[in-house]
Amino acid sequence: MKFTGFLGIMVSSLILFVVYSLTFFSCVSSCDYSCQDKPVITPSRLVVKFGDPASATCVACQQACLPLDESIISMEASLGYPDVNGTKVTWTVDRMTEWKLKPKCYYTTSANVQCCSDLPVTVYKPPENVSFSIIPSEPLTEGTKVTLQCDVLNVVPVANLIVTFYRGQTPLGQVKSNDATKEPVNETFSLSYNTRKEDDGVQFWCEAKLELGAEGPQPPLVVKSEEVNATVYYGPQLKVPADPAPIRITRGEPLHLTCLAEGNPKPQYSWTLPSNKGHRSGTDLKIDSAGVQDRGQYVCTVSNNVNSVIVTFNVTVQENTQPHEVGGTVAAVVLLLIAVAIAVAAALYIFYYKPRKMRENQL
Repeated sequence: MKFTGFLGIMVSSLILFVVYSLTFFSCVSSCDYSCQDKPVITPSRLVVKFGDPASATCVACQQACLPLDESIISMEASLGYPDVNGTKVTWTVDRMTEWKLKPKCYYTTSANVQCCSDLPVTVYKPPENVSFSIIPSEPLTEGTKVTLQCDVLNVVPVANLIVTFYRGQTPLGQVKSNDATKEPVNETFSLSYNTRKEDDGVQFWCEAKLELGAEGPQPPLVVKSEEVNATVYYGPQLKVPADPAPIRITRGEPLHLTCLAEGNPKPQYSWTLPSNKGHRSGTDLKIDSAGVQDRGQYVCTVSNNVNSVIVTFNVTVQENTQPHEVGGTVAAVVLLLIAVAIAVAAALYIFYYKPRKMRENQL
């Protein structure tokens, strides 16, 4: 059948297009990546944020693709467009809207020899949100194992994400993902941790850092979570000896005992006494004037909903012997003075009055 006129031109053009297309796609499917004079793409690796523009330049060959009128030179990709200028191809994307992209720069000679180079492309998106939590939820108890959890929302590539957990400004550990997905994902990262009473009131948090290599943003993109103040319950910690030295006082003297501890929740104090006397106000017990009936053991129990501890005071109340001692001393002094007076009087009589009297009688 013979076609003439405008219809003939259309049919001829369609046949040429089909032949060219079949030749083109058959060549792409048989790319040779080991050819010596292969295309060189700059940059060798492309890192681009989703939604941003991007471009790369390819020098197809040094000699193998010459002369140009006998070769096909281009870059193939599902997005963007190539601009061929001799052996140089510039590939441009106005807005990166695909997650999986593998541009290919190639040349095909008249002998249907095709040589190719691929451009690795990493399309990234920083985390939309990073949140931190402690599992189980607070309040915590000293010495228990908990899970520190960091939830990262809508990030890609998650395999390049490094999550670091912090206690205050001290890093506790890093966690990475094994997910090689090239599209946005939500992922939860976790780290085991043993609580201590020193953690009470401390801020815990996490950060997600997207490490994309030298071709990526510098410094690397970091998104931090909000800080969580930990509440850790722990049993009473005594600030006084649990078994203090025995206490000796004299009847009538005041007695003051102190029982002090810290804990979370705040400890409660209760006292067990040998008698019903005394003023108890939490940490302190006071007896204004102790009697013999107040001797014995005083037990202070300190407790909260975690634990309890006790402090035992052993008190001895002695009789007041001081008045007897003072009376005996005074009597001894009086007797001594009387003896001294008698001795002085005797001496005066013997050595003064008696001789004088004898002289008077002789006269």
